[in-house]
Amino acid sequence: MEQHNKTAIAGTTSAHVQCREIVEIMIAAGVRHAVVSPGSRNAPLLIALAREPRISKWVITDERSAAFAAIGIAQRLLQPVMIVCTSGSALLDYAPAIAEAYYRQIPIIAVSADRPREWIDQNDSQTIRQDKSLAAIVKQSYDLPTSCIGEQDRWYANRLINDAAITATTAPMGPVHINVPLADPLCETVPVASPVRIIKHGATAPTVDRATMQQLATELAGTERVMIVAGFHHPSHQLNAALSGIARQCGNVAILTETISNLHDEQFISAIDRTLGAMPSGKARQYAPQLLITMGGSLVSKVAKKFLRRYPAAQEWRVGTDPCTIDTMQHLTRRIDTPPELFFGQLLDALPPEQSLAPGYARRWQQLAGEAARWHEQYVADAPWCDLKAFSVIIPSIPAHYTLHLSNGTCIRYAQLFGTAVKQPCYCNRGTSGIDGSTSTALGTALVAPAGETALLVTGDMSFGYDLAGISSQYNSAKLKIIVMCNGGGNIFRFLNGTSSLPELERYFEVARPDRTRAIAAAFEFEYFEAGDEAALRQALPAFYACQRQALLAVRTPAQTNADVLRRYFGM
Repeated sequence: MEQHNKTAIAGTTSAHVQCREIVEIMIAAGVRHAVVSPGSRNAPLLIALAREPRISKWVITDERSAAFAAIGIAQRLLQPVMIVCTSGSALLDYAPAIAEAYYRQIPIIAVSADRPREWIDQNDSQTIRQDKSLAAIVKQSYDLPTSCIGEQDRWYANRLINDAAITATTAPMGPVHINVPLADPLCETVPVASPVRIIKHGATAPTVDRATMQQLATELAGTERVMIVAGFHHPSHQLNAALSGIARQCGNVAILTETISNLHDEQFISAIDRTLGAMPSGKARQYAPQLLITMGGSLVSKVAKKFLRRYPAAQEWRVGTDPCTIDTMQHLTRRIDTPPELFFGQLLDALPPEQSLAPGYARRWQQLAGEAARWHEQYVADAPWCDLKAFSVIIPSIPAHYTLHLSNGTCIRYAQLFGTAVKQPCYCNRGTSGIDGSTSTALGTALVAPAGETALLVTGDMSFGYDLAGISSQYNSAKLKIIVMCNGGGNIFRFLNGTSSLPELERYFEVARPDRTRAIAAAFEFEYFEAGDEAALRQALPAFYACQRQALLAVRTPAQTNADVLRRYFGM
């Protein structure tokens, strides 16, 4: 683990009091990792962090990459992570990752150094308007006083920093921004002084009162067709166990999950798109729920959203600590502000011992999923070499001790088609569903992966090229492996109805360019593997996984064939 404390001077810290207070208060809030970027105005913050052994520091030059790496650390450890940058446009580079963190409820504490207020807009270096520049995508913004010499200023700064720590780590969790104006001199140090005031916060996760839960359980038990739909969620044994118990006890409950829901049980419908694709014509209403319960983040499946909006449930419950009312299917009737782990555990306990009402609904969905799986296997077996065929080889091959990271676009959508074949913890930046940051996020997870664990990123060539900063740091290691689907650029645009027939497709959407994957791998000292057909892929994968250093596997597939195969898959 990278500590960067070898040159630290014990017992001293930055002369800027607010910098030391930030570090101490964040430690009390559970921060154990900070991703920092070099600069001059943030020197006091870097000094305070560098001389603090309780926080591991990771130095990444590109602020956009640094912020996504922090997401990777936070999502793997389920801990708050601090990011620190200098003044000026460096802060604005945090915006894509901060937006992702906001919509995935990830507690990132963004700390930006700034110039003294009197110099803002005065044509001096890096004197842009930083305060509240991230206000729309953080839970709260804080602007500290420039000087903390006086008792009132120090009290004010301490209060703001404590509030930032509490806000970031209180449900719904999410990012906060602390802007720190700093005056010269920047690099002076002083002995560590008196203890910092820590405001403790004893908030507990909300639960549903017993009477209300009994009412909800009775309502669920008395409904013939109940569906639980799970969007993205961090791996949770507690949630998995509760939903598995409900699936086994309630024949009237069908549970639909996505790859990045990180929920696994043979009773769950884990390949939603292919299952919905197998639904008999004219029979949709038999599969539509009367009571719909949603949880987790946004759904990847457009097919599922279209189905649930077209055939709305009479009752719809939303479970989770959301920052606002989430009404994705447009028919919400009840909002339940309780973490899913707690709610479904309570619900399972409140249900009658045996649920005999309408046992056919869950079985109907499972039979449909079985038919879809058999059709899927035959279709993939008959398909020519393409992305779908490649994923059918890659997904089952992934070692059990890996975490799987997927870029947006076609990669997450292909993975969705393989259901139970994905058994590893699985992540994707679906908070904003953007192209940026996939590689850096996987890098962040690799940084904190325990012994024996490896982070595998499966990404498209366009996403990979967009985030080369993710492999440009000094932290590449055998814990990071990357599969790049070299399919000619933005391959998803060949599949989408709106763009696939446009004359501008290749130039303005796919943006096909020379394949430089081998050269990129060499430039950043990745061991390089490649495959251009099924036999070559099967041969390359064992050596790729066994490689004892950072490794990259380029999988080349034909763009037009990919689109044709996927269209036929969905009957388009």
